[in-house]
Amino acid sequence: MEISIFKNPETTAKAFADHLCKKQHDVNRLNIGLSGGSTPKLLFEILVQKYSDKIDWSKLHFYWGDERCVPPTSGESTYGMTHEYLFQHLEIPEENIHRVLGENNPDKEAIRYSRLITENLPSINGLPQFDLIMLGLGEDGHTASIFPHQMELLTSKQICSVAEHPTSGQKRITLTGSVINNAKEVCFLVVGEAKAEKVNEIINITGHCELYPASYIKPTHGELIRFLDKAAAGKLQL
Repeated sequence: MEISIFKNPETTAKAFADHLCKKQHDVNRLNIGLSGGSTPKLLFEILVQKYSDKIDWSKLHFYWGDERCVPPTSGESTYGMTHEYLFQHLEIPEENIHRVLGENNPDKEAIRYSRLITENLPSINGLPQFDLIMLGLGEDGHTASIFPHQMELLTSKQICSVAEHPTSGQKRITLTGSVINNAKEVCFLVVGEAKAEKVNEIINITGHCELYPASYIKPTHGELIRFLDKAAAGKLQL
């Protein structure tokens, strides 16, 4: 596990952008699982402003680690946010964007998206293998859309499952922990003081870490990298 700490959210996102830029130089294709939230939004803005001509976007194939079951035009759509802040500003081949069809029936879409991933990614250890999966950390310790009340999704043999938000009951499509942990590389981008206690508990295996899905993200044969800002690392004891 690698931990890198940066001054603020902007420098944290910039560091990940640098990391992504370096990775794409060495490959012909990079299969990436994206996440939503405020930090990826900041990352996308930085990629557009400073990396539009530094990255060969034709190499990158985009998938989603999770998505809300809403149409792409909804303000809650992770794909919609990615399109607004990243895709529409760059020349990315349409066939490189593999979105979750959030407008579909959730159970049927989980099956369809699982099949799409299986057909497009190499199979390692009997599961599709992403080159890189980007994750965030919720204040309740969730990651992707694997919430504390659905810990079974961490070890599910499925590729994608239907998850439910614990408060709203909103349905989502999420990669399972089995697929996330099969990735070549998993990168957590975590910023903000509100995440500091969970960050320390998860990294130091203390407190109530066993209750947090993010604690169980440990790539079996890949790398785990944490990009943190100073606020998120404020309670971290190394």
